[in-house]
Amino acid sequence: MQESKIKVGIGFATGRKSFRKVLNAYIYSWNEMKVKSNLEGKVSLNLFVAYDINYSNAQSTDFTNLSQEMVDTFDEIEFLGAKNIQKKFTQLIDNQIMTEKEIKQIFRSGYAGKRNAIVYAALENKMDYLLFLDDDEYPVAVTNNHGICVWGGQNVIPNHIKNIENADITNGYHCGYISPIPQISFNETLSEKDFAKFIEAISNDIISWDSIREKMKNGGTTYADTSILTSKEPQIVEEKNHCKFISGSNLCINLKRPERLFPFYNPPGARGEDTFLSTLLSDRIVLRVPCYTFHDGFSIYRHLLDGVLPLQLLPITAQSKNTVTRFYNACIGWIRYKPLLVYITNQNEYDEIIAKMQTTLEEVLPKICEYFENDKFMNILPELNKYNKNIKNHYHNFNETQNSWKKLLENI
Repeated sequence: MQESKIKVGIGFATGRKSFRKVLNAYIYSWNEMKVKSNLEGKVSLNLFVAYDINYSNAQSTDFTNLSQEMVDTFDEIEFLGAKNIQKKFTQLIDNQIMTEKEIKQIFRSGYAGKRNAIVYAALENKMDYLLFLDDDEYPVAVTNNHGICVWGGQNVIPNHIKNIENADITNGYHCGYISPIPQISFNETLSEKDFAKFIEAISNDIISWDSIREKMKNGGTTYADTSILTSKEPQIVEEKNHCKFISGSNLCINLKRPERLFPFYNPPGARGEDTFLSTLLSDRIVLRVPCYTFHDGFSIYRHLLDGVLPLQLLPITAQSKNTVTRFYNACIGWIRYKPLLVYITNQNEYDEIIAKMQTTLEEVLPKICEYFENDKFMNILPELNKYNKNIKNHYHNFNETQNSWKKLLENI
């Protein structure tokens, strides 16, 4: 009797036209490594893509027009554009499986909704595992050897397949430009103490000032750890402040026991869907697997996918308007989801923490605006106040999304 193949889904929630090139890199890496990883003929690879044509003024063909070589690599391919997703939802409502309100809770606009649509499609197609990859992360790692970049390919897909069987979630590491915070030259306008206060006010436990200061010493770059690159063993992710922190990419989810799955969620207009999932994983097995992806957060190293490997990585400075805009957008995203994160993880001290954030922002935001020559940063405090005002509604929606998700899973 022939042994059944492991059914692995590759999931992308994307809006960038460069998506196909990134996908090609992962598949070429997979084709090179599957024999060495003893996975040749044992894995059925399948693709699930939830795309947004509005993100970068794209067309559907920018995502769906794959080369024949890519098509032949996958056993199943499902593209989840707006029309296809709506068709699925209409069927659920018409069959009286879900109400329209419940559908909107799970598949709301934004990245959380797209990720949930991908998980749902993977479950419908009876995937064993689902590996989320991002369109701005590449299957390579970079280390710093006496000021010179040393590059190495990463077996991302095999690493997750080999470790996910005995875990609920596996998550890899990230190098490159993980942080959107540019390198700061502190002066009389903005001191290091003031900037540290600002970062601590708006950030979560992962994006702390200590970690940011270390990255700034390297020009904003995070280099891969050679001890991790040479390791073969995953590490258990321990709970910290009621979270087992994960990232949304280089992330594999075990679908064999759907009752152990949780939905992604983020407040309206915010990100943090991976962080909110982290708050639900207390009794789940989460492993950090030894493989890196290079995060091209500023989209300046796409030529890596053409084989051009720089000897040095450029520091990201505040001189570029695009860099400042990206940093501002990240700050807005952080401040929109931090109230809910605090409410979930530390409800007893919520009011005290928010009041301290408000006081800090009142003090430092004028200095931030002056340093970056951008008054938009003053919007951060009103955004905090707005999301603080709606905190109970967002917390209710967070819990209702989980209830609706359970109902959906019961009917798959």
